[in-house]
Amino acid sequence: MVEALHHGRRYLDIAWLWIRAAWAYPASFIMLTIGNGMITGLDFVGLWIMFSHLDDLAGFTLPEVAFLYGAGSVGLGIADTLIGSVERIGTYVRTGRLDQMLTKPVPLLVQVCADQFTLRRLGRITQALVVFGWASTYVDWTPLRVLVTGSMIVSGAAVFFGLFVGFSCIQFWTTDATEFANAFTYGGATVTQYPLSIFPREVMVALTFVIPVAFVNWYPALFVLGRDDPFGMPAWLQFASPLAAVVIVASSLLVWRTGVRHYTSTGS
Repeated sequence: MVEALHHGRRYLDIAWLWIRAAWAYPASFIMLTIGNGMITGLDFVGLWIMFSHLDDLAGFTLPEVAFLYGAGSVGLGIADTLIGSVERIGTYVRTGRLDQMLTKPVPLLVQVCADQFTLRRLGRITQALVVFGWASTYVDWTPLRVLVTGSMIVSGAAVFFGLFVGFSCIQFWTTDATEFANAFTYGGATVTQYPLSIFPREVMVALTFVIPVAFVNWYPALFVLGRDDPFGMPAWLQFASPLAAVVIVASSLLVWRTGVRHYTSTGS
């Protein structure tokens, strides 16, 4: 526990350096933050326009789809803000910067995740929170649903953390597989914006047991929204997001350790 707090402090120290650097140009920072929020907001605008021609999407109304969209986007936004830099690991390998990081008395993963930290990604989180807040006004809240919702947000961010780290590690072997990793991270995030009932059952099973993005928002949202699972999956899955998050984070850290051990420097 003490060691984890120490690593967290080192992360904050590095992140604060990048925040101070960004605030040296406040106008640029503000415009980039607003622009980031507006660009990501176009995703929901597309959904809104689609519902102008539909009464529901696979049985889900606009507020229910907005709830899924908001929850998934908040989870992605948190993970992307905190550790999104890990997807640059291939660049660090090619340029030899990873060698420099290995000589410093701070865990490599902490350095990589905090490197080039930027708060402008808060635009994505803010936009998602607005949508999520609006959708939440249509929910019949109970104490248990509040608890499950809080767990959903935290677990969703943790699942994306695992996906970012795990798939970025492929670059230890290929040095240039960013787009491949993005297909599972940002691609998985796009999938969470829609009810999984629009996909065949085989896809839903894969999104549960292979790339478990269904635990980001789908299963807990079914409980919060009071919806029956259209695929007839076990009801306990609606409460299993924390367990799925622990499994995928632990797996990603194991892959990270394997990748670091495989790394043999650029030789330059």
